Amino acid sequence: MKFLLVFDFDHTIIDENSDTWIVKCAPERKLPNGLRNSYQPGHWTEYMGRVFVYLGDNGVKEDEMKRTMTTIPFTAGMIDLLGFIGENKELFDCIIVSDSNTVFIDWILKAADFHKVFDEVFTNPAAFSSAGYLTVQHFHAHHCAKCPKNLCKRKVLQEFLDKQLEQGVSYTQIVYIGDGGNDLCPVMFLKKNDVAMARQGYTLEKKISQLAQSLSPVQCSVLVWSSAMDILSYLKLLIKE
Repeated sequence: MKFLLVFDFDHTIIDENSDTWIVKCAPERKLPNGLRNSYQPGHWTEYMGRVFVYLGDNGVKEDEMKRTMTTIPFTAGMIDLLGFIGENKELFDCIIVSDSNTVFIDWILKAADFHKVFDEVFTNPAAFSSAGYLTVQHFHAHHCAKCPKNLCKRKVLQEFLDKQLEQGVSYTQIVYIGDGGNDLCPVMFLKKNDVAMARQGYTLEKKISQLAQSLSPVQCSVLVWSSAMDILSYLKLLIKE
């Protein structure tokens, strides 16, 4: 009996968007209008690439970025939740699927000593160039019309489950914890026994309820959370059964 916990990162594990938080490192803590207005829907990774070039051009170094990123607050109750999962790793496999990047997530999890809670992190690969600039790449290519160009979370989840199955691992239940519009695609892939935990007042919750109103509800159960303590209560019930 093993459960798979799938976490989004921004506005789920942390209470902010890591990509917009990095702007605190920019001169006067803001981006020039031309750069800010250069974002095109579905092409966030390319936009962030331009942001990182701007930061690098303005002499923002790796250690300053790291210091800034590790001040991001965790979502209410999340430290307790991750602590609980860490103590019960024999029951839970735990992955992150996020549109952030490897550098940011690594810094934040390691600073709080939570990196061992997660078995795998699926996110856009990032690294510092020899010139000291942060660069970011697309996670993968996919053919899903619903998702941003660089990441379809359903495809990631499906491939992870297939790989686990090849190694003889199948899950009693998948619990998907997220908040954003790009979390809807993987949630629609979940089965009747699975659970989607949508953050209250965020896009994912709104999109799930729109689907229910148009009489095409998701197959899985849906639980709404406002604090990670709600998720913790559910997991405690789950392992009691």
